[in-house]
Amino acid sequence: MSADTSTMIERRRNLLGSAYRLFYAEPVHIVRGEGVWLFDADGKQYLDMYNNVPHVGHCHPRVVEAISKQLRILNTHTRYLHENVIELAERLTGKFAAELDNVMFSCTGSEANELALRIARAVSGGTGVVVTDFAYHGNTKAIYEISTEDIPQDEIPDYVVTVPSPDTYRDEFGAEDYAKQVREAIEKLRSRGIQPAAFVIDTIISSGGVITPPARYLKNAAEIIRAAGGLFVADEVQPGFARTGEHFWGYEADDFVPDIVTVGKPMGNGHPLAATIVRSDFVDEFSKHANYFNTFGGNPVSCAAGLAVLDVVEQENLQNNALTVGRHLGDGLTALAATHEAIGDIRGSGFFKAVELVSDRETKTPARELTAKVVNTLRSRGILTGSIGPHDNILKLRPAMVFSQENADFFLEVLDDVLGTAQ
Repeated sequence: MSADTSTMIERRRNLLGSAYRLFYAEPVHIVRGEGVWLFDADGKQYLDMYNNVPHVGHCHPRVVEAISKQLRILNTHTRYLHENVIELAERLTGKFAAELDNVMFSCTGSEANELALRIARAVSGGTGVVVTDFAYHGNTKAIYEISTEDIPQDEIPDYVVTVPSPDTYRDEFGAEDYAKQVREAIEKLRSRGIQPAAFVIDTIISSGGVITPPARYLKNAAEIIRAAGGLFVADEVQPGFARTGEHFWGYEADDFVPDIVTVGKPMGNGHPLAATIVRSDFVDEFSKHANYFNTFGGNPVSCAAGLAVLDVVEQENLQNNALTVGRHLGDGLTALAATHEAIGDIRGSGFFKAVELVSDRETKTPARELTAKVVNTLRSRGILTGSIGPHDNILKLRPAMVFSQENADFFLEVLDDVLGTAQ
């Protein structure tokens, strides 16, 4: 580690405090991004396999131009009329079933999820929330309390009950088994005198290990929470905007329509933009209790970014790119598993994949230390990934939607070499 890097780390620690974390044993000083690449202060380039925020690639020219052009003209809030705001709402609702016809803009996924909870509570009259274990939905107080990846067990409030995340690698449960767990969670809330308001879930369970829920899991959960008087909230911040390749939204894999959908990070390609998409009759009920306003949420510049992202996804055929290159990446990972015993499972679709590393395939023992070594060695070899899961033994892969077959082959070649030397 250079003296400059050490000095910067110390300055950051002194100014930002101990709550902030850096990636990697040797942090990376990034100064520029372009497409699927990031560049450090020394000019070294890194293939970015982790960051889903630059959805259509770092500094995509069309997004940069859209933001710059609008910023040169006007930026204000949504209490004035502006075409960008209305057009983005039209374009966005056009990606959903007809009943999801209202959009409420914000800046972050945390805000979008908090607004979803407020609406669910206003509509249902309840306060209780069912959420999967080891979930992450944001960092406001209300959303921290349902982000079971972060909040200590003894701090989870009475109005929150968790259900086990589906684990398609270790569990032999079916959709009905998981449905039973959701029913039991609702009964637990009621035993505490709490009426359920919502079931909230990543439609591809991200922090729990990039797990596509078993068929009918989401649909069953929606039916159960609705029968109990609550609403189904689909958090699409990570799987949304065609990342899975197979569908534009993660929940579409289960052929049902959520009551509320939340989107964020990738929506503005790095510009702060998020939204809560909801039925208009639910918004009408919510508006009996409160109005909604967000100073920066859905401003004309942010909406210009959002419109440009949709243009790029559609016009550059990026959903198909995620599907075809994602399959190539998956096939390559499967081939590596034939020669590397440490690869216990490969899952996910499109450009949202996980590689679970184990020390023993029979017992499926998580290989935490090996995973950390692989992540840091990949970083030293010019590839940025991350690790997730309850045991921190899962490589999480979320490249930009412009990721190519050539990029995939480079990653597979380096991963093959790293796995061969890391054990």
